[in-house]
Amino acid sequence: MLAGAAARNVAVLDLPRIFTIRESTHRVLNPFTPEKLATLGAAIGLRPGAALLDLACGKGELLCTWARDHGTTGTGVDISTVFLAAARDRAAELGVADRVTFVHGDAGSYVSEQPVDVAACIGATWIGGGVAGTVALLERSVRPGGTILIGEPYWRAEPPSQEAVEACHATSRDDFSSLAGLVEQVHGMGYHLVEMVLADEDSWDRYAAAQWFNMRTWLDANPDDELAGEVRAELVADPLRHVRYRRSLLGWGVFALRKR
Repeated sequence: MLAGAAARNVAVLDLPRIFTIRESTHRVLNPFTPEKLATLGAAIGLRPGAALLDLACGKGELLCTWARDHGTTGTGVDISTVFLAAARDRAAELGVADRVTFVHGDAGSYVSEQPVDVAACIGATWIGGGVAGTVALLERSVRPGGTILIGEPYWRAEPPSQEAVEACHATSRDDFSSLAGLVEQVHGMGYHLVEMVLADEDSWDRYAAAQWFNMRTWLDANPDDELAGEVRAELVADPLRHVRYRRSLLGWGVFALRKR
């Protein structure tokens, strides 16, 4: 979702409308295809009855498809009322509404009442002020020996300019680590990296290009909306940012961690 701090600063506990416009048809709100999400679920050895927590869960695709495919249970927390409604509809569609629960709230302060087997924050580590803070938050919910999942960007190559940095959803080069730097960071926090599934350029294309289609579809239906000017400008700027910089410079992946 790459919403960043903007999502935390809204007066009412909800996402700004621009996010729901961009991702109106997405099920996975990150540069991660459904196939990669399924690969991740299989890779971490989910078992029937395992309990999951997904902070900033978006439309709940992780919880819903893993409940269907692996017999897990889970709770998702998000501030977007639109995304949570979609998550509940998806749970009903897949026949898992009795195994997953979705909570409207601030994921940055949510701790599970009972320890879970897997605690996740996929693509929203801003809720904890970065990777370290988000892992510390998830530690409060995961059982001893359980798995923490973090979805996080990283630099695939050195950005050549500040323009490139900003095209990659960053304000400074230091906002993201290299892949090696990210692995070093989690090791330094006392974790083993036990699995990872990484996005590729096609993953970025499917995430970003679908946003352009969603925005144009919305714009055609809402040419006089107060957000129309912002959407028009983004439709011009974002494809160029994507092809010039983002798809080659910015990596993204989900990393499975277990405490040493």
